[in-house]
Amino acid sequence: MVRVALMSGGKDSFYAAMRVGKVDLALMLIYEAPQPSPHVVNLGKSIETILNSGIPVVTLRLKKGRERSDLVNFLSKLHVNEIIAGDVYIEDHLKYMESIANELGAKLIEPLWGEDPQELMVKIFKSGIEATIIGVIKELRKWLGFKLTSESLNDFMNYCKELNIDPLGEHGEYHTIVVNSPLHIRPLSLKILGIEEFNQYSILRLV
Repeated sequence: MVRVALMSGGKDSFYAAMRVGKVDLALMLIYEAPQPSPHVVNLGKSIETILNSGIPVVTLRLKKGRERSDLVNFLSKLHVNEIIAGDVYIEDHLKYMESIANELGAKLIEPLWGEDPQELMVKIFKSGIEATIIGVIKELRKWLGFKLTSESLNDFMNYCKELNIDPLGEHGEYHTIVVNSPLHIRPLSLKILGIEEFNQYSILRLV
């Protein structure tokens, strides 16, 4: 049996992998987009934090307009039996992953699906995950570089609540990179080189 987890290096995908237990391979997807993902801007560190958790990782660059077929072809070559994803409440994402799993004859595991965002945030960080915020919309600019832990979480969640922002960031309001977790053999070390701006979205450049 081959179990593949879709992982970015962020908190949700890490927690999803933790929830299911053993993962054979992490797959990091790279999309062609006008605004880059903070995880792609910091691809080396995103890969490093997954490797630091003892999970082998591969990246797959998806061609624009061929994202679905490229992903299906790649997973079919791996003879994947189970796909793990970290979706929480966006129906279109879930249906997309279900269609891919069905075409492959694989089982889709979505361990976070349907959970309350605020309760899930608490669970993620109570589990021992620690993560640094590496990309934010302009409303969250002051939190760029902030380290989320079980101790620091409340301040960030209260700020999000005041602005009516999803504390999970499910729509990309912010992105994180996990620096430590119960899966980690060693923590991820980070140094901030600078900040890059993309259409009022701020991204840390890390080494």
